[in-house]
Amino acid sequence: MPAQGETTPSAPKNTLKIGVIGPFTGPSADFGVPMRNGIELAVQEINAVGGYLGRQLDIVYKNDQATPDIGRKAAQELAAEKAVAVIGFCNTGVAAKSLDVFQTEKIPLIIPCATGTPLTAKYPAPESYIFRTSPRDSIQAPFVVDDIIKRNWTRVAIFADTTAYGEAGLADVEKALAAKKLTPVYVARFPLGVKDLSKELKTARAAGANVVYSYTVGPENAMIARGRQALGWKVPQVGGWPLSFPFFIDGGKESADGALMSQTFIAEPSNERRAAFLATYARKFKVKKITVPMAAAQGYDSVYLLIYALFGIQNGNITGPAIKDALESKLRTYYGVVATYEQPFSKEDKDAATRNMLVMGMVQNGSITFAYPEDAKRNLFVQRKQ
Repeated sequence: MPAQGETTPSAPKNTLKIGVIGPFTGPSADFGVPMRNGIELAVQEINAVGGYLGRQLDIVYKNDQATPDIGRKAAQELAAEKAVAVIGFCNTGVAAKSLDVFQTEKIPLIIPCATGTPLTAKYPAPESYIFRTSPRDSIQAPFVVDDIIKRNWTRVAIFADTTAYGEAGLADVEKALAAKKLTPVYVARFPLGVKDLSKELKTARAAGANVVYSYTVGPENAMIARGRQALGWKVPQVGGWPLSFPFFIDGGKESADGALMSQTFIAEPSNERRAAFLATYARKFKVKKITVPMAAAQGYDSVYLLIYALFGIQNGNITGPAIKDALESKLRTYYGVVATYEQPFSKEDKDAATRNMLVMGMVQNGSITFAYPEDAKRNLFVQRKQ
């Protein structure tokens, strides 16, 4: 595989070309690389047992560097190179810039990381070529809101960046609060790269907030945690899955401890499937710890869902429309790492993840663990889509 996540050499004709797009260098590589690794691990396993009807899967990697224009160029290149399907995108804004390429060219896209709700809602579901295995923010936000209400943290300050991810996430959190007849006591908006949020934190404290809900993917999450600590403001911080990223855990250090976030996969060997995945990943990539386990697991499952769909195409005519139809049909059951999949997608539903697959994760001593012991027990059984 190319070091910078570019393209592979020309492949022989007895292969099946699949594109992969993600941020393999730069600020979002912490979750782009494990996504890529999860995909590579699944491809290696599939190719080792004969690939697709004797054709090896040929993966063409494109590094979007978390930049929308670069991501769009990568999408156009994969279309020109005749990839039959694409798995990719970690950043909502990067994905959003490229969706029309896949829709116009009728190339199925499976998104294993980006969670912005609008991505699978841009096109009417029956016509859409955009699929997703990551949990969209419109299920993550109500899940987290229900948890903080259960803990009696009802005076919510929202800190959301001004990217497409932050914009969509803010709307989802406000909608989830409104469903409980709540409104945020304070909302802070900020650009990526902001150097100081102490003024906004002081304003949130003055507004009487008893919890901070952050919606951003980078070091700004840690800046919020450290800022609370500097003010001596001991309120909890909650959010979506980016609070499980090294940007937050390593950047926030002790100020990150206790933060809560939604997760589909926590890197604990709670059952045979997950134990095998974690052990194989560690052995192949020579790591003791996956930087963002959710990204790796969802990338891995995405490859298997695609290959299961391909096996459902009876006449072997591998076209974009045929793959789309196969993905929307009932598959042979795939016992995945994140979930057990029987019909992950349909003509009316392009999101494989449902709320029952979520658990609350918690930062504890620099790692993510289960916030509730009952979730750890429930995690012994892999969930099915509801």
